[in-house]
Amino acid sequence: MKPVNIGLLGLGTVGQGVANILVRNATEIERRAGRGIKVKTASVRTQGKNLAGTLGIETTSDPSTIVNDPDIDIVCENMGGEQPALDLIMSAISQGKHVITANKALIAIHGNQIFEAARKHGVIVAFEPAVAGGIPIIKAIREGLAANRIDWLAGIINGTGNFILSEMASKGRDFADVLAEAQALGYAEADPEFDVEGIDAAHKLTILASIAFGIPLQFDAVFTEGISKISREDVAFADELGYRIKHLGVARRRADGIELRVHPTLIPQERLIANVNGVMNAVLVQSDAVGPTLYYGPGAGSEPTGSAVVADIVDVVRALTTDAQQRVPHLAFQFDALSNQPVLKPEDFESAYYLRVQAEDKPGVMADITSIFGELGISIEAILQKEPSEEAAANNANVPVILLTRTVREGLMLSAIEKIGALNSVSDDLSMLRVESLS
Repeated sequence: MKPVNIGLLGLGTVGQGVANILVRNATEIERRAGRGIKVKTASVRTQGKNLAGTLGIETTSDPSTIVNDPDIDIVCENMGGEQPALDLIMSAISQGKHVITANKALIAIHGNQIFEAARKHGVIVAFEPAVAGGIPIIKAIREGLAANRIDWLAGIINGTGNFILSEMASKGRDFADVLAEAQALGYAEADPEFDVEGIDAAHKLTILASIAFGIPLQFDAVFTEGISKISREDVAFADELGYRIKHLGVARRRADGIELRVHPTLIPQERLIANVNGVMNAVLVQSDAVGPTLYYGPGAGSEPTGSAVVADIVDVVRALTTDAQQRVPHLAFQFDALSNQPVLKPEDFESAYYLRVQAEDKPGVMADITSIFGELGISIEAILQKEPSEEAAANNANVPVILLTRTVREGLMLSAIEKIGALNSVSDDLSMLRVESLS
C-alpha cells in the first residue's frame, strides 16, 4: 500500500518536531498506522530549510501549493494565528483533504465553522496538539471518558503563567522580575499578554469545555482574568493559609448552565495539581463513573507538541478507509446532539473567595467588615489578621486582613467588596481571588 503523503504548513518549532519524529520513528509509526507516512512538502520561510534538506523534504515559500497539491492526503497546519491559516484550512477541506492543527486560537474562535465544513466534505479535522502540548487530553476526554458524564474540569494549561507563579511561590519574587526571566528564557513572548492575561488558556478551555459537555465552541463567553496583579504578599498569605495560587481554567456543569472561567485560583496544597510547577501543564477531570483523573506533562515544545500532531496523523491514517459517519465526532458528541445549555455570566459563578484588605489597626474595624458579610449571608471560613510592624504601628499604617469565605455566588461577593471598599477605615487596595477545593 502506498505511503500517505503529508504537507506541513510551517516548519518552525512544531513542524520540525513533527518531521523529526516521523523520520526517526518511521518503522514504529508504520506498524501502528498500517501504512507508511511521508512528509512530501513543507512551506518554509528561512527557519527549517536545512532540516528539510537533510530529511529529503520538498520546500515551498507558498503554502497554498501544498493545499492544492493532489498528491498530498493530509495537511498539518503549524503556522499559528487566524490568517492565513483559516483560509488555507478551509481550502484544504473543500478539496477533500484531512487537516491536523496545533492552532488553539483558530479552533476556539473558528472551530464551529471549520467542523461544519469538514462534516460537509467528509474529512477529519484533528486538533490534539492545540491543548496542553504533549498531553493527550483531547483523546482522554473525547474517547477514554466517553462512558462518563463529566461534572467539571480544571487545568493549568499555560506553562508561562505556571512558571511565573511557581517562581513567585518558591523564591518570594515579584511578578515583573519573574516575567523578565521568562522572556529571557524564551517561555514568554516580548508581548506576553496572551500568556499572562489568560487569553491562551481561554482558547484551550473553550476547546476542553466543548468536548467535555457537548456544547458549541464559545470563546467569547469565557471569563478571563490574568496574573499580572498577583503580588508576592498574596502568594505568601495563601501559603500561610495552606494554599497555592495557580492560574486555572475551570469549566463546571451546573443545573442552570456552564461556568467557563480562567483566573488565578487558590488550591489546597495537598492537591496533586497544586504541586505542578515550572512550565508543566496538568488537567484534572471529575466524572461520574471513574471519579477524578489527572493528566500531566509538557504543554509545549517541539517534540512534545510534535508527538501530539503525529498521534493525530496516525488516527487519520487509520480512519482513511472508514465511513465518515462512523468516525469519532470532532467535539465528542454527535453534531445534532450538541447542547444549547447556556454559559453563565460571571455574577452567577459559585466559588469560595480569598479577600485581602488593607485596614486601619483600631477597634471596630474587623466588626464592620464581618458585619457586611453577615448582612449578605456570606459565611466566613477563616480570618488572618497580621500584626503591624513597629514602624507601621508608629505611622498608623494600615495592616492586611485576609478572609476566606465559603462557597457563595460571585454577585454577592462583589456586593460585599463594594461595601467594604466604601468603609473609611479601609484603603482601596483590595485583592479578591477565587478558591477551589477541587475535591
